Amino acid sequence: MTDLIANYIELAARHAHLWGFLLVFIFMAIESSFIPFPSEVVMIPAGFLAFRGELTCGSPILDALIAVVCGLLGSMAGAYINYFLSLWLGRPFLYKFGKYFFLSHHTLVRAEEIFREYGDITTFVCRLLPAIRQVISVPAGLSKMKLWRFSFFTALGAGIWVLILTAIGYYLGSLAGDMSYRDLVHKGKEILHHNYIWIFLGLAIVIIVYIIIHRRIMKSAKAPDNLQQA
Repeated sequence: MTDLIANYIELAARHAHLWGFLLVFIFMAIESSFIPFPSEVVMIPAGFLAFRGELTCGSPILDALIAVVCGLLGSMAGAYINYFLSLWLGRPFLYKFGKYFFLSHHTLVRAEEIFREYGDITTFVCRLLPAIRQVISVPAGLSKMKLWRFSFFTALGAGIWVLILTAIGYYLGSLAGDMSYRDLVHKGKEILHHNYIWIFLGLAIVIIVYIIIHRRIMKSAKAPDNLQQA
C-alpha cells in the first residue's frame, strides 16, 4: 500500500512548486482522519522537496517550516473530523457502522480501553505511535473530552510527529544522488524505526512529568477542601 501511495505522491510532486503545501494539508487531513493513509509518504517527501528548493518559496528552511505548519494543520483538521463525528454520532452508531469507515469493533474497543486507562495524555502519546495514531481521537470525542484539552494534546503530539518526519526528509534531501520516491519513503521509514527508541524514551519522560505535575495539582486542590472541613 505504501509503495502504491508513494507512486501517486511522486506524480503530485511534479506540481509541488504550485500545490505542494495544499497537498500536504489535504493528505495529512486524510491521514489523521479514519481513512488509512501513511503520514510517512507525505511529510518525508515534503522535507526532501524543501531541502531541494522544489516547493513554493524556493528557500529550504522556509519551505520546511511552512510544510510543518501545513502538516500540523492538516493533522488537526483530520483529528477534529474524528472527534466531532464521534461526539455527534455516539458510541452505538460507531460500534454498529464503524466497520464501514475503517473502524473495526476491535480497534474501537482497544482505543477506548487505552483512553480510559491513561486519560487525556493518550491524545498526545498515541499521536506518536503507529496503528493507534488516528483512532485515539474517537474515544476522546465519545468521552466528551474538553475541546481545548483535546486540541492542545493533539497539536503537541501531531506537531512533534510532523516535525520528525519532515526532518528525516530534509536530511535525506541533503544526501548526494537521486532517489526515487519509493526508495525515499522506505529509507525514511528505516531511519525512523531505527531511532524509535528515542521517541519512546521521550514519551516515557513526558508521561512521568505529567503524572507528577497532575498529582501535585490534585493534592493542592484537595488541601483547601480539607482545611474547610477541619
